[in-house]
Amino acid sequence: MATVTLKGNKINTIGDLPKVGTLAPNFNLTKNDLSSSSLESYKGKKVVLNIFPSVDTGTCAQSVRQFNTEASELDDTVVLCISKDLPFAQARFCGAEGLTNVEMLSDFKDGNFGNTYGLSFSDGPLEALLSRSVVVLDEKGNVTYTEQVAETTEEPNYKAALEALKDA
Repeated sequence: MATVTLKGNKINTIGDLPKVGTLAPNFNLTKNDLSSSSLESYKGKKVVLNIFPSVDTGTCAQSVRQFNTEASELDDTVVLCISKDLPFAQARFCGAEGLTNVEMLSDFKDGNFGNTYGLSFSDGPLEALLSRSVVVLDEKGNVTYTEQVAETTEEPNYKAALEALKDA
């Protein structure tokens, strides 16, 4: 279990992020067209998992915008933005913002991603949503970097995540 804060108040997740150096757990998430996507779909590419509670909050939306900008300059890399938002809301957001360099995926069906990655909140006002985190994977699916943002209202460390990509 990890403890982070929301506006200074402690909240907990059900587990911990996968460890650096381990193979990332597979997942099955829903794309905006309601088809399924698994980690296996991205083998051979570096992957950034940008995970957050909801795209309908300012900080979450900014992380998607920032990674969209950064991703346009990356070779053989895909940025997956993951939340429990409905795929329709994710598609609406990206369409309204003109975001084309990230892929939105939803954990709304069964919450398995949040449970497997240890990121589902177990208490507090965000209970059952996903904790703001970044996980970077190399081309073989190995975890090379993780960050669980200590204060949920703050943005992740984009620079550290992008540096990890260079080393992956």
